[in-house]
Amino acid sequence: MTEIETVPPAEQARGESLASRVLRIALTERIVLLAVLLVVVVVWFRVLGAGGYLVAPYDLRYLGNALESMVPFALLAVAELYVIVSGRGGIDLSVGAIVSLAGMVFGLMVGVWGWPVLPSIVACIVVGGLLGAVNGALVAYLRFPALIATLATYYAYSSLALVSNANAPVSTPPVVAMHGLTRNITLPLLPPIPLHVFTILLPCAVLAWVVLSRSTYGRSLYAVGTNDIAAGYATVSVSRTRFTAYVVSGLLSGVVALVTVAQFASARPDAGTVGNGMALPAITVAVLGGVAIQGGIGRVGGVLVAALLVTWLNAGMLLAFPEGAEGSRYQLLALGLVLVLSALLNTVALRRYGRLS
Repeated sequence: MTEIETVPPAEQARGESLASRVLRIALTERIVLLAVLLVVVVVWFRVLGAGGYLVAPYDLRYLGNALESMVPFALLAVAELYVIVSGRGGIDLSVGAIVSLAGMVFGLMVGVWGWPVLPSIVACIVVGGLLGAVNGALVAYLRFPALIATLATYYAYSSLALVSNANAPVSTPPVVAMHGLTRNITLPLLPPIPLHVFTILLPCAVLAWVVLSRSTYGRSLYAVGTNDIAAGYATVSVSRTRFTAYVVSGLLSGVVALVTVAQFASARPDAGTVGNGMALPAITVAVLGGVAIQGGIGRVGGVLVAALLVTWLNAGMLLAFPEGAEGSRYQLLALGLVLVLSALLNTVALRRYGRLS
């Protein structure tokens, strides 16, 4: 029988050189690395702006306004966090389609059928949860691969969103009035910040953090994602835990549907699927934020800082490449590089240090 000797982290740190310690912290403490990169990005674009290489100032006011585009991607990245942490190849490619379909349901209820706003908001989120439950049933109970199951529902939900109102958006006055949710507010010592950062993003992020870090369900989710066989022996209901992760993903997608309706002042059938869609950027942000694609590892704080980094990076690139769609094309290039590098960093950290936080 071989005895495995373990070295306490404190003793391990004392035996390291300064360079090794910095490398370990950079690889294993993802929030620290992201905070450093965030400062680098802001300083870099500020220098470019001072040199006359940007078409508009990269100042606090601009960065505050850019937070409007961060809200949906940050929420969907948290949704991906739940399903990826649940393990067994967990991923949700249908979040953008759920955004489109739930948004159309909300637009029809408020703008066509004359429902009051508050019950319609609740119904929109519930619809998102039900659509997520279909994904969860396919993956957790019928044992479909998550990639195939959510790709299939992506097509189905996208189609239903398009046919729900004959491919036409709903832009009646009650729906247009939702745009007020995204108006800027001014706080002391801060630049103008979109209202839904405080009313939607932060409450959802805090709730998601509490569930993951302070609840029995959160501990079960990490256990299932790390080793579902061992979790089963520990009397954790693996199927139910994994199913619930997809329901949470659907609920957050329903919230994002409300955000997109407010941003566009219209319920659009392609709100979550137009262009490159919302799913792939959300997965990129989640992996950049330290969510291990193998499951069982990931934190809400890392995902939020990653979303902020990508948002301000994209905002700077739009000012650096003002000609036509050139800026958005370089954004795709940057997003692809970020996904590859972040997945590589996660793999190196797990292999070399056996942990990632």
